[in-house]
Amino acid sequence: MNFLAHIYLSGDSRELLIGNFIGDYVKGKDYKKYPEAIQEGILLHRKIDFFTDSHPITHKAKVLVRERYGLYSGIVVDIFYDHFLSAEWDLYCDMSLKTYVRSRYRMLDSGFSIFPAGVKTWFPYFIKSNWLETYTSFEGLVMVFKRMSFRTSLPDHSEYAVARLQDNYDVMKDYFREFFEEMRTYVGTGYGIRFKEVN
Repeated sequence: MNFLAHIYLSGDSRELLIGNFIGDYVKGKDYKKYPEAIQEGILLHRKIDFFTDSHPITHKAKVLVRERYGLYSGIVVDIFYDHFLSAEWDLYCDMSLKTYVRSRYRMLDSGFSIFPAGVKTWFPYFIKSNWLETYTSFEGLVMVFKRMSFRTSLPDHSEYAVARLQDNYDVMKDYFREFFEEMRTYVGTGYGIRFKEVN
């Protein structure tokens, strides 16, 4: 799961959201340095990542990009998942995507003072570039992959990744729908979060 899904899976709790958002940047037992409610969000992030990485559907999806991405295939699939969440947003939330992401930007910005230094360096650009709405289009996905390769060790095969998604779109959509429903159940049950029912 990439940024949009992690944010969505935090429900409406500001503290859970902030902790989940910074989860990749808080290592080991460092999470204990944060307030208890933020700790819960960090641990939620780790549980989401574990559930995703160990899921059989994710393993099948990784095969589609493994030739170029190898061990980084999971990151690519995470971004594919965010694309489908964004593209089918109305299935999962009654609030429009535009309204939703602006509300979450405000909530996240309110926690800026406790962000790890690594997050503080790129968060203003994250807001300015409206990262959360770029997943929807293929052109936006190319930008997301290029940004990720710039600030992480992810190789830059942006056009290849999007081409693989386009060539296998219906298969990946089915993978996502099945996987994400299980993920929503997993998080909703464990954290008492009520998500919109998908018909």
